[in-house]
Amino acid sequence: MTGTDGVLLTTARLRLRRFTTDDVAHLVELDSDPEVMRFLTGGRPTPPATVRDEQLPRILAGYDRYPGLGRWAAEDTADGAFLGWFALDPSDDGTGPELGYRLRRAAWGRGLATEGSRALVDHAFALAGVRRVWAQTMAVNVRSRAVLAKTGLRYVRTFHADWPDPIAGTEHGEVEYELLRGDYQPPSGPGRR
Repeated sequence: MTGTDGVLLTTARLRLRRFTTDDVAHLVELDSDPEVMRFLTGGRPTPPATVRDEQLPRILAGYDRYPGLGRWAAEDTADGAFLGWFALDPSDDGTGPELGYRLRRAAWGRGLATEGSRALVDHAFALAGVRRVWAQTMAVNVRSRAVLAKTGLRYVRTFHADWPDPIAGTEHGEVEYELLRGDYQPPSGPGRR
């Protein structure tokens, strides 16, 4: 599935590769930016010990457990800089992988979220048995909602979850988007729709 160098795929501007234990500092820095974490934790950083002892080990274990799925470090193809991550997280209920991403602020507004998400959707539907790719975000997260729509996912529903520690905007609910295999349009030629 991945090359011997751990690379899952490469786009014009992104290289998605397996995380390694050397990525702890990258993940801690990413999750320390209040703007990056705004719609996830209300801006609170993820403690470094949580990244090191819980999140990264879970990511690494997932590569063998769910071949072709998981969370992938995103690097700039031009200079190798760490930009964040993209994910096709397996769902426990078998409904298909959940698309996700988290990018450093320096990568925002450049179309990278859409570029990486489209590449992962293409990858997902190339895997046997994937019938659906889905994603969720806060209803008030208009930028992520725009990325999901540009990626080809369609709005499904708004719902209200019972969060133990709600953040600003929670009262507007969460939204779910999806793309079904029957509606998926594979890319044509070197460019993309």
